[in-house]
Parts: sequence; C-alpha cells; structure tokens
Amino acid sequence: MSRTDPDPTLAQVEARAGAMAGSSRRRLLALIVKEYAQIRRDPSTFLIAFAMPLLLLFLFGYAISLDPRDTKIALVVQDESAPAARLAQAYAHSPYFRVTPLNAVLPARALMQQGAIRGFVVIPPDFGRAMAQGKPRPIQIVTDGTQPNQANFVASYAEGVRQTWMADEQGMRLGRRAAPPIDVSQRMWFNPGLQSRYFLVPGAIAIVMTMIGTLLTALVVAREWERGTMEALLATPMRMTEFILSKVLPYFLLGMVSMALCTVIAVTAFGLPFHGSIFALFAIAAAFLLPALGLGLFISATTRNQFVASQVALLASFLPTFLLSGFIFEIGSMPWPIQALTYAVPARYLIPALQTVFMAGDIWAIILPNILIMLGFGLLFFILCFRATRRSLD
Repeated sequence: MSRTDPDPTLAQVEARAGAMAGSSRRRLLALIVKEYAQIRRDPSTFLIAFAMPLLLLFLFGYAISLDPRDTKIALVVQDESAPAARLAQAYAHSPYFRVTPLNAVLPARALMQQGAIRGFVVIPPDFGRAMAQGKPRPIQIVTDGTQPNQANFVASYAEGVRQTWMADEQGMRLGRRAAPPIDVSQRMWFNPGLQSRYFLVPGAIAIVMTMIGTLLTALVVAREWERGTMEALLATPMRMTEFILSKVLPYFLLGMVSMALCTVIAVTAFGLPFHGSIFALFAIAAAFLLPALGLGLFISATTRNQFVASQVALLASFLPTFLLSGFIFEIGSMPWPIQALTYAVPARYLIPALQTVFMAGDIWAIILPNILIMLGFGLLFFILCFRATRRSLD
C-alpha cells in the first residue's frame, strides 16, 4: 500500500502561499532590474524619453505659431489725401500686419504670386474727396486663396482695421467718439491673449506621452524575440503577469518623469499658466499611460519584430494622436465619419484634460470622464496583450 501524506494544515497552506508570493516578488524584482539594465544600455531610450520631449516642446512652442501677427501684406495707396494717409498709417501700425507700401496694383499682384505676401489692400483714387462728401468709398482687399484659413484671417482683420479707423474718423468729426448702436465687449476666458502656444504645448505633451508609452514599449517584447532571450525567459518559472509588469513599470516611471519634465519646461520656459493641481496632472498622465503602454506591448507581442513594431506603432498611435485628437485640427470641423473615428483615439481624451488642468484648473466634471475612458482603453489593450503573450514558441 502506498503511503499518502496527511492533509496539510492551515498553517502549512499559509506558509506555502507566503513562499510562493515571496518567490513571485523576487522574480518580478529581478525582471524589473533586468529591464532597467536594458534601458541603461540602450541610448535611444533616453533620447526618446528626454531629448525628444525637449525638441517637440521647443518646436511647438517657438517654431510653430498660429497667432495672427506680422502677416505680410502690401498696401497700395492711390490717393494723396489726408484721410488716405491716416488709413495707411492705421494699417502700418496694426500688430497683425507687416506692411509693404506700394503705389500700383501690378507689383502687389506679382508679390502675391511669388508668395512674398498673403494679400494686399488698395486705397482707391478720390478716397479723400468721397470721405469729405460723407460717402466713404470702399477699399479693395485681395487675399491669397491657396491658403483659405489665412486668406479669411487677412480679409477679416483688414476689414477690422478699416472699421476701427472709420469709427475714429467719425469721432474726430463730431469731436467725440461716435457711439455705435450696439457696443460689443469681447472677453476671452482661460486664454485672454489667444496665444496658440497655450493649446499647442499641451498637445505636444500628449505627443510626447504617446511616443514614450507606445513607441518604446512596442520594441521591448519584439527585442526579446529577436535576440533569442525570450526562449530563456519562457524556460523559467516566470508567469506572464510578472513578465508584462516588468515591461510596463519601468516605462511607466519614464513616462511620469517625462511628464514632470515637460510640465516644468511648459511653465518656466513658455509661460504656460498652470491653474490645476499636481495630483490631477499626474492622474491624467497615469490614466493615459495605461492604454499607451498596453497598445505598445500588444503590438510588440503580436509582431515579434522591432522594425515592424515601430512602423505599426507610428501608424496606430502617433498619426492618430497628431491628426485625430483635436491637437491641430478641430474635431468639430471634420466630416462625421472621421469624427466618429476620433472616439477610438485615447489622446482625444488626454488633450482636453491637459488643457483644462493648465488653463482652467481642476474641473473634475471634465477631467474625470476622460480619465475613466482612458482607463477603459487601457483595460482593453492589456486584455489583448495578455491574450497575445503566451508561454509558447509558436
């Protein structure tokens, strides 16, 4: 008869469970240390995590500007009267235009065809005499229609300069400023100066988080397969949960450090207001890093090739973040099928939350729903990642 061991006592079961838990923690710690060593040996990781954020922030903060200032136009003055000279001075002193004075239309047309100016304004002959008779003669505003947005800006601001000048002229004639029938007082909340960097820099931070979260992690599992170390790892008692956590935690920490660096630069170097709290900022960053890291690991585990993984990561994360998140192009102006597609882009929920924290404060009615949606994307991507990562070589 075979001898069987008696049933284990509760103390024995707890001791075995504690030993297994301690062994699991040691394996996880060893895998994390291994991953950090790999990060230290790979200079490209630090370039993407720290050099790229600086480059992108300075690019979007200084090199790219959507502010309507110093637009080059030509001013064709065909009248020598005092009102025409005063109107010309109004255009010359406008902060929105950099004026090139001319006395004929043909040179202005040639400059616009060459791309040297974005439009021109023509003050016609007899402009002063018509003003003296109380019948203002209209001026001509010609814009470059190859760039519709800028053409609309030039036309509207040129007309605005003319209307302001007309109001001043009427006030001079009456001895006071003529009061319009309706006085419109505009006030811009959260961004009074309408400075484009106030929304470009948070968008650049979203690009940085996407690159760090998805592009870097898209290479980690594929690198293990290419170097042949994945087979050695699969031969150990390592669990897939431990393996995935060892790949996520180091890059999660890198992403949070990069977010802190970007925030310091945005506030100190670019003068970006920060009305929210550090807690809300890092809660948003942590919620976004989960889907970014999960997507990167899923791509890496599926492709098993670093080159293919990097290309797929760019197509699946960087381009949607840049084009479909509302960073550059307003979502409301897109066709409705594209608007529906933007709901599948996690960065669509990151950028409004970041802009809210920076410019408005901790408005949790806006921040919390975006955080929950990003956490839902993270859960989905990690489920897909666990299904794609198996303890097999096939």
